[in-house]
Amino acid sequence: MFLPPPQTLILRLRGPLRKTLTRGPRISPAMSVNLQTHAFAGNPLRSKLARPAGPCSPGSAFETLKSLLAAGADEGSFKVLAFRKGRPLARSLELVSDTAPKWRLGWVSPSKFKNSSVDDFVYLGPGSEGDADTVYWAIDVSSSPSGVGLGGGGDDGLCFVELRTLMVATDWADTHTMGELAIAGHARAILEWHSVSRFCGHCGTSTVPIEAGRRKQCTNESCKKRIYPRVDPVVIMLVIDKANDRALLSRQSRFVPRMWSCLAGFIEPGESLEEAVRRETWEETGIEVGEVVYHSSQPWPVGPNSMPCQLMVGFFAYAKSFEIHVDKAELEDAKWHSREDVRKALTFAEYEKAQRTAAFKVNQMCKGVEKGQNFSLDFNVESGELAQMFIPGPFAIAHHLISSWVHEGAPGIAELLPKQLNSVSSL
Repeated sequence: MFLPPPQTLILRLRGPLRKTLTRGPRISPAMSVNLQTHAFAGNPLRSKLARPAGPCSPGSAFETLKSLLAAGADEGSFKVLAFRKGRPLARSLELVSDTAPKWRLGWVSPSKFKNSSVDDFVYLGPGSEGDADTVYWAIDVSSSPSGVGLGGGGDDGLCFVELRTLMVATDWADTHTMGELAIAGHARAILEWHSVSRFCGHCGTSTVPIEAGRRKQCTNESCKKRIYPRVDPVVIMLVIDKANDRALLSRQSRFVPRMWSCLAGFIEPGESLEEAVRRETWEETGIEVGEVVYHSSQPWPVGPNSMPCQLMVGFFAYAKSFEIHVDKAELEDAKWHSREDVRKALTFAEYEKAQRTAAFKVNQMCKGVEKGQNFSLDFNVESGELAQMFIPGPFAIAHHLISSWVHEGAPGIAELLPKQLNSVSSL
């Protein structure tokens, strides 16, 4: 599959992942690694749209799929990704040497879903380059007899796996797996949107999929309202006290012990992104923010099912006041942390260890071992030496906001950062 041109993200890693994945200025390998893009971004199926009149376009591919299902025929150029309760079908590759196993999406033929309606399928897009004649689809089999027997693990090597588990299990150096994670994220977001948009918000009548599942439409002849996939934008910001070289981090009650992260909040109608940053910071911590600088954005399809298409928009926010007043209804705590303390938190956290642990768990699940277990509690990123705090892993935009601030001005990093305020302002 094709991946778009590389973009730089800065993070702290140990072990084999200490390497650069793109050409450019050399940096200390102990300090950073270059990734293609954020987790869930860089979807290779969305990098190049099919021609409107071509055989891989949504309309033409939908008609072909309809004919195949009616005839009970198979077609090698059509591949389907099944989901059950938000979990994509996945498989784990065989182990090579002592490296952690890699996972891949469990693409299957449309013939596996002969009892499904063509309207149950959602068009994801065509492949690229050597895969240009293949069309990819997604289907939710949570409440359908279709797909029965899929994902049981064992002989077929396929298993329905939580998307968050696959996220943690992804090798950030493997561009192919990063691309598949982005495909799974997009597919889950669209399928969950279908499940929460079954009725017209204007008149209350039921809706039906149109345009190969990419849109929906009200069935009321006097309404016929077209409904588009919902995106919920969220600002996430690292608030910085520039004069005292420290950053504001917060904890929510749902966080695992000792984890601290950035402030975040949904954008309200009628406000700009910058205004949302200032409002959320003031409401949650009582800190007044002045200058706001854009960093990057990340799709986040692993939030609540009611909001399946969150878009995290990251900023650096520069504080004008410094006395903290925590809104206990929103946060458990918020504190200023020195750059050195945050650097230590990055050092003690063993993100590669968590990735390897998750990858082996996915491998065991796909073999049919330890069915039904919740592996999220096993994803401990702390090293043997207990740290006072740690921050989210490299799969989250919060990690990159914090890491890029920590390494600001470090030897070799200046060439990778835009001139404006020595901050990462774009990817």
